[in-house]
Amino acid sequence: MNSVEPARTSESTLQRVGVYSLLTNLTLSGLKLGLAAISGSLALAADGIHSLVDVFSSVAVILGLRISTRRSSSFPYGLYKVENVVEVIVALLIFLAGYEILRDAVGPPGPPVRVTPWLIPGVLLAVLIPFLFGRYELQIGRTAGSPSLVADARHSQTDVFSTIIVLVAIIGAYLGVSLDRYAAIAVVGFVVWSGWGLLRDGMRVLLDASLDPETLTQIRDILAQAPAVASVNWITGRNSGRFRFVEAEITLRTRNLERAHQVTEQLEANLRARIPNLDRILIHYEPVERTKERLAIPLADMAGQISPHFGDAPYFAIVDLEQHRFSRQEILPNPHVGLERAKGIRVAEWLIAQKVDRLFLREEIQGKGPDYVFSNAGVQVQQTTVESLEQLLAQEANAT
Repeated sequence: MNSVEPARTSESTLQRVGVYSLLTNLTLSGLKLGLAAISGSLALAADGIHSLVDVFSSVAVILGLRISTRRSSSFPYGLYKVENVVEVIVALLIFLAGYEILRDAVGPPGPPVRVTPWLIPGVLLAVLIPFLFGRYELQIGRTAGSPSLVADARHSQTDVFSTIIVLVAIIGAYLGVSLDRYAAIAVVGFVVWSGWGLLRDGMRVLLDASLDPETLTQIRDILAQAPAVASVNWITGRNSGRFRFVEAEITLRTRNLERAHQVTEQLEANLRARIPNLDRILIHYEPVERTKERLAIPLADMAGQISPHFGDAPYFAIVDLEQHRFSRQEILPNPHVGLERAKGIRVAEWLIAQKVDRLFLREEIQGKGPDYVFSNAGVQVQQTTVESLEQLLAQEANAT
């Protein structure tokens, strides 16, 4: 899994993009309405009204970005959902624009479109501006995980398609074919489709819908990969604006409260490094139940002679102790016995991957690398003086 930290986008950058959006929409609305006044094009006038509505949308985006990160005693978790409120408002404004277009298109016919020398180049410019800015804003919005910027970018892309239809109608008028009213009606389809997507996404967050399954799976994998985590019991999460709130319950292999606190702090750091826009992470932990334990013993041979060494032991016995009975036993070859460097640490990591709870050794490893690996994973290391696996298991059976 990719462990590269996702790109972060500062609040000042998001607010600056919001201002750019406002200036872009002001330019587009002025351009379209000016060309509509010159040409008398119904489709172009409707598209100009659409862009004028975008001006108000951009103002809402800027306010949403400024307000969303503020906290107070009344809103201790922040006002992140303001961005999703903005997203819903933008969707409603899109529906309003669609209504304006449809009303004009089905009304009484107006005078024919007057095609002037500057009309077609002007409409081409009205296509190019939102196309380039929409791509830029969408990239910034997705990188930052900002629903309001993504919403505004999609709205800009709607402008592109609707203005292309207007351009076709203008070219038709130039060729003597009246397409203006039909073009205006066609724009409504793009408007409604875009608005529905934004309304649906915004309402999901406002109603506290769960995080997407891909993100929850990624969080589960990060938690489960930690050596000290015996199991991940459950995970839940929700969006609030572009920020995420996550809660999980895990079972740890240690009963030491100080060590458990260290583990959860490291898990939070790992999650923040690999998943963007995590505002709060709440991890509940409980110690693993000792009704079942997995024991590991280094062996000198397949006959069960306990090896006096740890890393150099050619075999390891893995024994499951459940309900005071040995339920399973197998002897595995040491996959790292041939290493020249860091052999003990690699063997320790391999045993942790086998979900070992206790390790019996004749060799003293306290203060050495493997000891720290086992300590971090909550694996208990016990010294023994017996020389055979049979004797050790009989000793454990009597102890339980």
